Amino acid sequence: MNELERCPWCGTDPQYVAYHDEEWGVPVREGTALFAKLILDTFQSGLSWLVVLRKRQAILELMDDLDPYRLAGWDSSRIEQLLGDDRVIRNRAKIKAAVSNARCYLELEQTGASFSDLLWAHVGGQPIINARNRMSDIVDRTPESESMARELKALGFKWTGPVVCYAFMQAVGMVNDHLVSCHRYTACRELS
Repeated sequence: MNELERCPWCGTDPQYVAYHDEEWGVPVREGTALFAKLILDTFQSGLSWLVVLRKRQAILELMDDLDPYRLAGWDSSRIEQLLGDDRVIRNRAKIKAAVSNARCYLELEQTGASFSDLLWAHVGGQPIINARNRMSDIVDRTPESESMARELKALGFKWTGPVVCYAFMQAVGMVNDHLVSCHRYTACRELS
């Protein structure tokens, strides 16, 4: 049987391949799910996504499933407790940013705005379907991710610069950056 062609960034690690084949590039629209994915991408900043992927289950378990309603209530003692657990990414600034971002999420919601609508507006409400042939064709930021980063910063969000925002946009299917030769390119395009 022929091996499926994939984007080369996922290599052959089974966990990475499963993430590539089942999650990356699949459109996500629900607000709290988008929030959780954004927080995971803030944890990736400066690290390999595989590091985050390996610790994701523990992060979700120990950080209240990255539920903004629960995370917003965290105090300094909860942060200190988490910093003592090596199953997670123990970066004080990133953990504090996650709590602060949860509070920003709640403040946005209290205005009647939709977090999902706010984010998806940066791509006109529909995924951008790129046609990348080589990994070198993929950029790390776009005008859309820069716009998203500016808006999130204006709302008080932290660790959400244009590179983090673009990685997030790729992950949640706001852009389809699977290579055209990848078996997931057409599948993700059809989901849009």
